[in-house]
Amino acid sequence: MAVVLPFRALRPQPQLAGQVASLPYDVLNTQEARQAANGNPNSFLHITKSEIDLSDETNPYDNSVYETARTNLSAFISREVLFLESKPCYYLYQLTMQGRSQTGIVALSSIDEYERDLIKKHEYTRPDKELDRIRHISVSGAQTGNVFLAYRAQSDIDELIANWTKVKSPVYDFTAPDQIQHTIWVINDDPTIATITELFATKIPCTYIADGHHRAASAAKVRQNLAGDIPDGANYFLTTLFPSNQLRILDYNRLVTDLNGHTEEELLEGIKANFQVEPVGLEMVLPSAPHVFGMYLNKQWYKLVAKPGTFRQDPIGQLDVTILQENLLHPLLGIGDQRTDKRIDFVGGIRGLAELERRVNSGDMAIAFSLFPVTTEQLFAIADSGQVMPPKSTWFEPKLRDGLLTHLIRE
Repeated sequence: MAVVLPFRALRPQPQLAGQVASLPYDVLNTQEARQAANGNPNSFLHITKSEIDLSDETNPYDNSVYETARTNLSAFISREVLFLESKPCYYLYQLTMQGRSQTGIVALSSIDEYERDLIKKHEYTRPDKELDRIRHISVSGAQTGNVFLAYRAQSDIDELIANWTKVKSPVYDFTAPDQIQHTIWVINDDPTIATITELFATKIPCTYIADGHHRAASAAKVRQNLAGDIPDGANYFLTTLFPSNQLRILDYNRLVTDLNGHTEEELLEGIKANFQVEPVGLEMVLPSAPHVFGMYLNKQWYKLVAKPGTFRQDPIGQLDVTILQENLLHPLLGIGDQRTDKRIDFVGGIRGLAELERRVNSGDMAIAFSLFPVTTEQLFAIADSGQVMPPKSTWFEPKLRDGLLTHLIRE
């Protein structure tokens, strides 16, 4: 059963929360981070992307970057931008985008359970990305990145969350520049804290990493690398747990640079072997069901429907990303490993079909494909089977902000 614990969060003064909160470190490059933090000395990017405070020539993985992160974190505490909670608490984090809200419990999850696969994964991780966060956590002594976990919804937990948010006032409630509203409540009542711990220990058999595989893997590696006396805080990692009935997975779309030597007519004819093909307008192309795809080619949208019998019935084979890869991208466009092939690019569904059109119309790409999002049950089924998703299968939006709740592995 799931082990979750309350913790003493390092968090901003309420009046500074909107200034501190920053997009996750891994969705911004260095230049974007510089622009986002420009003129804001309280931006948490000074900690998570601390190369922005060094010269332009600095390698983002230089030792000086991690030392700067530690120095900046200490300065935030000294300036009382951040303070440490007086007792271990749980926190509720609500994200609201375009009128839709989802609320998760911020807690520490067990690295022991992660290593025993009771916290289930669905992606491979890259050693270079792991190493970056391992060094950041080890030098700064802080887990600054939140791991997005999901669990199968349970009515008692749903009711507890709903009741708390109705009767208690949030400590933070602000709308970020991207129009996402961030609202956080502190659960500091001892009986309620005990109830949450007990509910997860008795009602939730396992949890699933939705987003943040590298952060979780890095936290586990940090503990492995610690010699001798391991602080108790290093046995856990920072997570926000969302119920499955609130989870929102967006589409993750594809673009390819060229037609692999085919003319448009040859490609369309080849596609018809495994798909029904119909020219459509933009208003009809957004995939509305599994196994239905949009394709944009030479300023024309097409609706593609996978023919029966053209795909496998196992959890991976039924994914639309697999169907597209095995029936079109690989055999017709010559895309092999999507992780490494430089001819393919990916666009999260939050950016809309207009971004696919723009990239193709600009000549940057030759063809684009829109996909129906992976469902929560598909994600759970693949993780339960011990398999991993194809690359770039899921896009989660909105994103949790860094800086609002940080876990110190040594207090």
